Parts: sequence; structure tokens; C-alpha cells
Amino acid sequence: MKNRWIIAPLTALAAMTASSAFAAEELTVYTAFETDMLAKFKTGFEQANPDIKIKWVRDSTGIMTAKLLAEKSNPRADVVWGLAGSSMALLKNEGILKPYSPQGLELVRSNLVDPQEDKAWFGNDAFFNAVCFNEIVAERQGLQKPETWEDLLKPEYKGHIAMPNPASSGTGYMQVSAWIQSMGDDAAWDYMSKLDNNIAHYTHSGSKPCVQAGMGEVAIGISMAIRGATLKTQGAPIDIIMPKGGVGWEAEAVGLVNTQSDAAKTLVDWSISKEANKLYNEFYPVVGHKDIQAVVKNYPDVENAMVDMDFGKMAQSREGVLKTWSDKFDAKSEPRS
Repeated sequence: MKNRWIIAPLTALAAMTASSAFAAEELTVYTAFETDMLAKFKTGFEQANPDIKIKWVRDSTGIMTAKLLAEKSNPRADVVWGLAGSSMALLKNEGILKPYSPQGLELVRSNLVDPQEDKAWFGNDAFFNAVCFNEIVAERQGLQKPETWEDLLKPEYKGHIAMPNPASSGTGYMQVSAWIQSMGDDAAWDYMSKLDNNIAHYTHSGSKPCVQAGMGEVAIGISMAIRGATLKTQGAPIDIIMPKGGVGWEAEAVGLVNTQSDAAKTLVDWSISKEANKLYNEFYPVVGHKDIQAVVKNYPDVENAMVDMDFGKMAQSREGVLKTWSDKFDAKSEPRS
């Protein structure tokens, strides 16, 4: 009886020691994914890897990028997961993201992956621009449906177009970058100057021009394809147009910061897996894995309209492009709320 009372505490102590020895490793993961996505992605990864836990640090793309740059000499993130491709290219150039070869990379769409040989970032999903065209307003105003970007320069569209301010909207900067990269600098700025003549106003939200088109406040909104598809499904009288000449787009991607952590590498590997992409596909119609793509009602054929985007150039030229754009066109921007 005496020995039993001695053995019981020792057994409990051993169990506590074993539990402590196998405590899950915690990874600090910087992200700009929307907040409603984080729990789903965390649960999916931790169920597949119960010995690793995710600690999210989340903010908008611009703030998160600035935070990573500020911490360059003393990195606090283990992994960056869910940040724009242009930001990821900049972080790689600054030495914050490290080259890595994740398992299953051959199954990720090549146009969503770091194009350089020493690859350091890998696409999770892509989001796209489009033109939202209100057919009722157009009929009432006698406006023809535009088919190309050049069509939007026609005098008939004067005062009928809204688009996002690229200095305050990533969606706006995507399209400005697409024009610059597809037309060349001089032609693109000339195009935007002519387009400005027809612009009613610039918004500070990427989705707002399409919302305004859906409500009939403008006939045409240069905006987000997924917002257009959602509004059309909800009954908005709009057509979602992919203008000839191509649309702007961005990838959200993953990259490794802490090369000393096997757990961090495990997370990067899992984040491009088929299982992870099934989760992305619940939010995004186009995801990184070649075998995963959901059919979204009224979503246009975006992949055939993608401009070849150089995310590195997009990142490096951002400050200069936005200053030039603001000097030229900011007078038509809506007041900030």
C-alpha cells in the first residue's frame, strides 16, 4: 500500500514530463489573408501536423510588407503566407525571403511562382481585375458595350467611368501596372491621360467601382472580377468584361524566412499542397495547384486575359508610379471617408 502512494505521483510526473517534451512547436506566420480565412487555414494545417502550431500576425499588405522590411536585421517571422506577389518579390530582393524548393512545386501553376531560378515564393491564389458594365444604364444613355481598353477612350463614355485610385487601392495599382507593362511607359501614361478625361471619379476601394456600376451610379467600373461575379449572381444588371489587351492581376503567395526551422519548411510544403488549395478554393476561383479550380457562377474566363506581370518590377517601381499618377490624376479622387 505504501509503494502504491509513492508510484502514483511518480507516474503522473513522468506523464507531465512526456507531455512537455512533445509540446507543439509554434511558428510565427505573417499574413495579409482576410481574417475570416485564418481559422480555416490554421485548422487545416494543424490537423495535418499536430506537432506544429501557427501564431498569426496579420495586417494589410502594405503594413505587413513595411513591418517585414523594418525587421530585416532581426526577423521575427518564420513564414510569410498570404502576401501579394509584388511584395514577395521585394522581400526576396531584400534578402528576407530565402530560396527554397518545396515538395510538390511542379504541381503549382508556373505563372504564380517566383520566375527566378533561386525561387523563394510560391502562389496560393490569384485575383483579377475586370470591367463591370451596367447594361440598363448603358441602354438608357445609349452606350455601346466596350470590348477593348481603347474603347473606354471614346467620347460617349465621358463621366461614366469609375476606377480605383492606385495609391490607396491594390486593385487600382494592379491595373495601372498592367497597362505600363503591356503598353510600355510612354503609351501607358498617354492612355491614362486620355482615360482621365472620361473618368467620373477615382475611389479608394478596389471593389467600389463595380458596386457603383451595379447600383447604376456609373455605367462602367474598373474593379475586381470576383466582386463583379458576386454582384451579378445577386441580380445586379451588369456584364463582366475582360477587355482585349489583358487585365491586371496579383498572386498571393508563401515564402520561407526561417531556414533553420524544419517546421517552417513543413508549413511552406503544406501550403502548396492539394489539401491547402482545396481550402483556398473556397474563397478564390483561381488557386495555385493545377488540379484545383472551382466553378464560380458568372466568373469570367480570367486566365485567358492575364497580362504577363513582372512582380519584381511592380514592387520596385511602385513609389515612382504612384507619385506620377497622383500628381497627374488625384484631383478626381473621392474624398477619403
